[in-house]
Amino acid sequence: MRNYIIRRMLQIIPVFIGIMVLLFVIIELSPGGPISAFISPRMRPAQQAELIERFGLNEPAHTRFFIWFGNMLRGDMGMSIRLQRPVVEVLTPMIAPTLMLSILSLLFSIIIGVPAGIISATKQYTLQDNSLTVFSLIGISMPSFFFGLLLLRYFAIELQWFPLFGLRDPLYRPPNAFANAMHVLHHLVLPTFVLGMGGVATFMRYTRSSMLEVIKSDYIRTARAKGLKEKIVIYRHALRNAIIPIITLLGFWIPALLSGAVITETIFALPGLGRTAVEAVMTRDYPVILAINTMLAFLTLISTLVADLLYAAADPRIKYD
Repeated sequence: MRNYIIRRMLQIIPVFIGIMVLLFVIIELSPGGPISAFISPRMRPAQQAELIERFGLNEPAHTRFFIWFGNMLRGDMGMSIRLQRPVVEVLTPMIAPTLMLSILSLLFSIIIGVPAGIISATKQYTLQDNSLTVFSLIGISMPSFFFGLLLLRYFAIELQWFPLFGLRDPLYRPPNAFANAMHVLHHLVLPTFVLGMGGVATFMRYTRSSMLEVIKSDYIRTARAKGLKEKIVIYRHALRNAIIPIITLLGFWIPALLSGAVITETIFALPGLGRTAVEAVMTRDYPVILAINTMLAFLTLISTLVADLLYAAADPRIKYD
């Protein structure tokens, strides 16, 4: 196992470098430029050249890439063009809200989606199966921004059960840490539901299809013939063998949640990485865009590695030399 982990970590390095090169090239080929918002039609050529030199854009693209990549490896993501602050200082306060939203959405997706998929598979072609199938299709097809606006209108405006925007009420003074946590969770209910709905539908469909394939196997019929209880057959024997595709989905769904937070955080005005990414794109704040995409790329690579390791925990037949 240790040798496998070392080998996979070594494989991640060239893939990560390739992703960084691709990201930098895409940014370079993007229309406009990071200083287009600062350039005035009345600005003289000498002033424009001074501005370009100030932001280090007078160097060739490959030189700027090596400078940026070397600084990034040392933890220096550069300066935000829009805010004129180090990118690390800009993004650090935004990580916690996005992580909270992503973790809650992932738990919501797994806790609801996997059991729903099991029920749908064990009760194939029944009313429950058809109802859950329709629900999953709606969850996959409905745009998150539209679903979020519907929830805001009904639960936040008409019923006033949940707040409209933000992560905290600026006028609220929590008496203790528990009250503060409950206050934050109350603000995250609707965003979690919006971001997790697609995950619920996706996990349900994968679980259903995987379980249907497993429960028709010979060893499942043998377990039933031995007189084992149906719950033991389903949850101890069938689910353990059907969970491999779910683990694969989990490895890709974790970074997908952070990407999906771009829309959700914008709708609910949450101070997270997603909303910061939208603002950075609108203002062409390229150092912030590169930093956020770098984190997403690294998280994707690590998630796939973790998913591979979970295969062995779920199925003892899988061995890594």
